Amino acid sequence: MPFTLRRPAARVVLLDREGRVFLMQARDPADPRKGEWWEIPGGGIDPGEDSATAGLREVYEETGIENVEMGPCVWVQEVEFDFGGYHFESDERIHVAWCDGGRYNPRGLEMLEAMAFLGAKWWGLDELLATEFPTLPPRLRELLPPLVAGDLPTEPIDISPTG
Repeated sequence: MPFTLRRPAARVVLLDREGRVFLMQARDPADPRKGEWWEIPGGGIDPGEDSATAGLREVYEETGIENVEMGPCVWVQEVEFDFGGYHFESDERIHVAWCDGGRYNPRGLEMLEAMAFLGAKWWGLDELLATEFPTLPPRLRELLPPLVAGDLPTEPIDISPTG
């Protein structure tokens, strides 16, 4: 039975001024059978941080991209997953943010992240919608078009997995 890490977390849908989304390619170094996926930046909220501050910190640590304009929390989810030999129970707040682009140059990866992240890329919406690889969050393709169009929800949408 793996150790369970219960935590609040912040994630960020990072968009550039052209409406492309920044995703990182990842794998579970403890379980290569899971294959690879593409995910938005994010991680645990440190004591004393709010989700927007944690999201900015995580974007910088995981991507190296600076000068990010943090937007509102647009989605929330409660998820459970196994990663790196740990079991996570994560209460996540997902913000939208904008920047002028940038190159993947992580500035503060934890050891497990350094083993998990394989690279990153800016994805155009049409390009992303034309693919079938797994994403985190899983419903990213469904939920992303309104954000790219600037249609932000007035209250965060619960995107927690069901079933």
